[in-house]
Amino acid sequence: MELFKETCLKCSRVVTESYSTSFTLGIKTLHKKLHFPIYAIYGFVRFADEIVDTFHDYNKRELLADFKKQTYEAIEKGISLNPVLHSFQTVVKQYGIDEKYIDAFLLSMEMDLEGHAYDRALYNTYIYGSAEVVGLMCLKVFCEGDEEMFKQLENSARSLGAAFQKVNFLRDMRSDYDERGRVYFPKVDFTCFDNTCKAEIEADILKDFDDALKGIMALPRSARMGVYLAYVYYRKLFRRIQNLPATHILKERVRVPDNTKLALLVSSYFKYKLNVI
Repeated sequence: MELFKETCLKCSRVVTESYSTSFTLGIKTLHKKLHFPIYAIYGFVRFADEIVDTFHDYNKRELLADFKKQTYEAIEKGISLNPVLHSFQTVVKQYGIDEKYIDAFLLSMEMDLEGHAYDRALYNTYIYGSAEVVGLMCLKVFCEGDEEMFKQLENSARSLGAAFQKVNFLRDMRSDYDERGRVYFPKVDFTCFDNTCKAEIEADILKDFDDALKGIMALPRSARMGVYLAYVYYRKLFRRIQNLPATHILKERVRVPDNTKLALLVSSYFKYKLNVI
């Protein structure tokens, strides 16, 4: 069983490395003991997200329902022949991840199967399930059973997940609309999106970033640099978006170049070593 568990965790690592160089880089700057648990969480959420976002030639509803069924069976039985789900259930059990977070995440994935016009309530529900609970799952790992620390950092973890997701929404606004018929921001008309509307969204995101940073600084050192690196990467992406007009966002996906990511890694590393973060 140990060999099977190790092999499954390696599969989750491959999923992470294949889909996101940025998150892989962030995970590698965490303490080594945290690598595989975070790979396992990422692999789980990545697979579910892929079902609703990219499997256009298949019955997404059936695939997601089957994935959901297999997820709960894996947690109940303590085993799955799906290596990503086996890794995930192992981490759920080891770190006491509450199933209400998994419920909320899968609900948001189901929401992506519908052509929702998002009002504020639906938007908040979606953000919580698709992003905030992922931050809370990771925080469970980072706190390693310290429930008092978890409670103190819970709101900041939610803010960080929300900030990341909202930045993604802005960055991917065109592809979400063209390829999936989605506009997540409440009462935003893609065809009338302007600088005023963009500025209102950015003010909301900036508040999330500010709230998140307080929690990052209070994380255990084993997790702090990796989370801080993800934070500074997204802040850089956010600043690039802020400096562009709404018309540009609707035409082109904004990116952070690899050399800039490397510079952010180096600067974050020195701040960590100097105990600035």
